[in-house]
Amino acid sequence: MRLGVLDVGSNTVHLLVVDAHPGARPLPAHSHKAELRLAQLLDEHGAIGSDGVDKLINVVHDALQAAEDKGVEDVLPFATSAVREASNADDVLARVQAETGVELQVLTGSEEARLTFLAARRWFGWSAGKLLVLDIGGGSLEIAYGMDEEPDAAASLPLGAGRLTAGWLPGDPPEPDDVRALRRHARAQIARTVGEFTRFGAPDRVVATSKTFKQLARIAGAARSTEGVYAQRELKRESLEAWVPRLAGMTAAQRAELPGVSEGRANQLLAGALVAEGAMDLFGIDTLEICPWALREGVILRKLDHMGSA
Repeated sequence: MRLGVLDVGSNTVHLLVVDAHPGARPLPAHSHKAELRLAQLLDEHGAIGSDGVDKLINVVHDALQAAEDKGVEDVLPFATSAVREASNADDVLARVQAETGVELQVLTGSEEARLTFLAARRWFGWSAGKLLVLDIGGGSLEIAYGMDEEPDAAASLPLGAGRLTAGWLPGDPPEPDDVRALRRHARAQIARTVGEFTRFGAPDRVVATSKTFKQLARIAGAARSTEGVYAQRELKRESLEAWVPRLAGMTAAQRAELPGVSEGRANQLLAGALVAEGAMDLFGIDTLEICPWALREGVILRKLDHMGSA
């Protein structure tokens, strides 16, 4: 069947259309996305303003039209940290449902981490052994670890690249003191959780998902996207440590000229790099692999599992 996953994230609203059935890997058929930056539309009270909700409703309408055009039989709609943490989340969800008919499922941070872990496990298989999975989104950092398809430990931290850029790095380029302050903040947050994972022992494989990690790997020399999803891509801590000060000295426009960096995400690449560097350092990771599958694929795989057992 043809499924659509509607992901209302902190940066983008993304409809991923796949051809899928239980027991087979989902095949991408179409992608429709709009940059909305919900995490940056919050007012001083932490609410998504009426203009932001109007924009969200329009984007959801467009995504539904795209799904219909592509023959999607079932749409799986969900929202992550930007909606989850908005002070008026219930009102936002009610308006979206009333005006579009879409009932957004708000994932908890733990659910985000667990579904992303499921996607990485399916991609790499059982031979990967104990997996440590990192994901930097617009609003949060997800970490999960385990041997099976359900992780033994999962955590979600408010360390998304968009959130941190808006709250900590107002300058372009940012002030060195602001960069240092964000570095301290991110590492303190990550350090609190390290023990939850290291008590299970060292992972056999460390993998990372998300646009942030893909872009960091690309500027550090990984294969470009045109080489396909099966090209192995790595990010070494040594390379990342060399890039962080360079990114800190660049404007967003200069970062957008780097290979693989989109104009829409260039402003938040530094914040993402600081979080990635902190996580790799504190977890003792020298090299990690980039996983093409992430949260959206995890949602699809969970749906297919339920279909297969019905």
